[in-house]
Formats: sequence, C-alpha cells, structure tokens
Amino acid sequence: MSETVAGPAARPAGEPVFRTATLADVPALVDLVESAYRGEASKAGWTTEADLLDGQRTDAEGVAEAVGHADGLVLLAERGGELLACCQLERRGDRAYFGMFSVRPGLQGGGIGRLVLAEAERLAGEEWGVGSMEMTVIEQRAELIAWYERRGFRRTGVYSPFPYGDERFGVPRRPDLRFEQLVKELGTA
Repeated sequence: MSETVAGPAARPAGEPVFRTATLADVPALVDLVESAYRGEASKAGWTTEADLLDGQRTDAEGVAEAVGHADGLVLLAERGGELLACCQLERRGDRAYFGMFSVRPGLQGGGIGRLVLAEAERLAGEEWGVGSMEMTVIEQRAELIAWYERRGFRRTGVYSPFPYGDERFGVPRRPDLRFEQLVKELGTA
C-alpha cells in the first residue's frame, strides 16, 4: 500500500517500520516530542500545545525512564532510517497505558498516527494480552480528543490535575488545565 505525503515536495511513502526504542534513541525522541507539541515547529502540525503551554514537553531523563521501563516500551515508526513517530506503552495490570504519542509535524494528517496507534493496540492486545488501553489528554484539546473518539476511545469523565509548578511538564498559559482519562477496549473499532 502506498500513500502520498502532502507538502511542498510530495513523495510516495511506504509503510513505516516499527521497532522498540533503545537508550541511543533518547535524544532523537526528545526532539520529536518537543517538535510535535511545543514551540514554533509544533505549529506546523495540528497536535501543538503551544497555545496552552510554554516550556518543555519532556526531557531526556523522562524519555530514558520510559525507554527503560521494566513493564513498558517506546515504540518507534521509521522509514528509511528517519524517525517519523513514537508512542509509549506501559503495562498496568489488565490495561496498557498509551502516552508520549508524537508524529513529526509535517507528516501529521497523513496516516502515520493511525498506523502507530494500530500497532500499539495490536502489541498491547496480542502480545501483552491486555483488554484495554488508557491514556490521559488535556481536557482543553477538543480536536485531539475527537480524533481519539473516532478511533474507538471513550471519555471517562475521570480527571486528574495538571502538574502546575513542575516545569518539567511545561509552563501553563491558563489556570484551568486538567487531564481526562480516555479508554478503549481492545478488539473494538
């Protein structure tokens, strides 16, 4: 299956190759996550949080912790050796936590994210044997929540506070940020 990536130099794009991240991937992962969510580079894509938060989205220590987590992994999507997207998966009992989902801004909207999410669901369900996947999304990210809902996630109405005062997660631009938990039963559309 071939798709075309839109942009100034549209080019045919093959399916990405998936692999588990190693500690050697940490610097590239930090760059990818930051570019997808913060700063000017993030505004090229639709997943930016630049209107809600300043500062960093993650750091090398946090990414290295996710990469080395005993009950988890960071999944990479690459094409021709280029890092396109990533996500974190962590086993939590009968569920898998899905986080750190990032797609290079110029590739957002081109189907890479759907492929990464599908591979994460497959891995969690088939290889780990868990029944559902959960995540937290900033409640004010209505467009992003709607994207997840179209992929079978449901809003739970369970909220957790944003870590105000901990600049490792960014500097909020508004006082009402909080996370909402989303859940998807695996094996459903």
